[in-house]
Amino acid sequence: MLDVAQGDTPPVVTSRSDVIRPLIAMGVGSFAVGTSEFVIMGLLPEVSADLSISIPQAGHTISAYALGVVIGAPILALLGAQIARNLMLIILMGLFTLGNLASALSSDYHWMMAMRFLSGFPHGTYFGIAALVAASLVPVHKRAQAVAMTMLGLSLATLLGVPLAAALGQWLGWQFAFVFVAGIALLSAVMIYLWVPAIPKEASASPWAELAALVNKQVWLTLGIGAIGFGGMFAVFSYIKPSLMALAGLTEAGVPFVLALFGAGMVAGNIFGSRMADKNLMGAIRVTLIWSAIVLGAFVLTAHVLWIACINVFLIGTVVAIGPALQIRLMDVAGKAQTLAAALNHSAFNFANAIGALLGGFAIDLGLGWSSTGWVGVVLSIAGLGIYTLAKKDSIKNG
Repeated sequence: MLDVAQGDTPPVVTSRSDVIRPLIAMGVGSFAVGTSEFVIMGLLPEVSADLSISIPQAGHTISAYALGVVIGAPILALLGAQIARNLMLIILMGLFTLGNLASALSSDYHWMMAMRFLSGFPHGTYFGIAALVAASLVPVHKRAQAVAMTMLGLSLATLLGVPLAAALGQWLGWQFAFVFVAGIALLSAVMIYLWVPAIPKEASASPWAELAALVNKQVWLTLGIGAIGFGGMFAVFSYIKPSLMALAGLTEAGVPFVLALFGAGMVAGNIFGSRMADKNLMGAIRVTLIWSAIVLGAFVLTAHVLWIACINVFLIGTVVAIGPALQIRLMDVAGKAQTLAAALNHSAFNFANAIGALLGGFAIDLGLGWSSTGWVGVVLSIAGLGIYTLAKKDSIKNG
């Protein structure tokens, strides 16, 4: 019999397969979510032409999805507070399936915007609840690795799912990319039904108990680390294609290779970051933020030499190592507000995406050069380290 994490009522775990199969089932769901979130970036010209809108207008669907994540995470977390977590995961994957099918049926700009917004709703709550379930299946000292396995699907989506879905979209029409995602989401819902054990809700679970997270200083500080410190990676990666094409001579044919390197870095960071977090949680957060500042600052120097820049892109991808550590930290400080806090973590990551891309764009527009996004990344990483220091001091002060 394996030990399980303290806090929630745990399922009975009797063998290794009882751990691995639920993690795979939830990982397939994260693969679907990651593919849906990023595939649209490679299909903007097709969406633009089919819906008779400009490419910038088509790009608004990316923002609509991100806004859906930010707003949907707390709402669905509160609404699902009194629902068994395995059942809530199935409901969320069902909603995600419907949202992507509806996106595929979009016939105009406004419908597409609305459906991408709604598709983003289950994103944060799904990852949050999946993380809580994963952590409950293993011993306390293995929690981050279990969480990382469920999030590994997100990393693999950037490496495999997005290129495959984009190829389908270009070959058969952009709608088929979302049909593909819907199929994977439905498969995940079935796998969760079959493999994730019943996890009854706590007797004290309620929307009001979950709202306690909003008055917890440590929850906000931890979210702040992710929302600001993680934004540095997006400041650079959001403009990686035009940056390397302008500075290092990257060709269109080489873009998929560079994106694959970033995805491989995410996979590596996810794996090694979770191991660090299980050994020293707060230390892993601090080290990753310092590492982030180093590799993002290095982009300023490497962006002009393609082969060195490619290595740097891989290293930038490893910054996602901070994800499992922050997720576990939220579990530790959220008390009875586990679901809302865990879901808000992914709202924070989407805020990081938005703020990083925004500030990186400002630096470029100011005429500071394409590689200036690296300096933006350094500033955000250091700011995140500052928030980490405040969190550490507050934690020590209050015992």
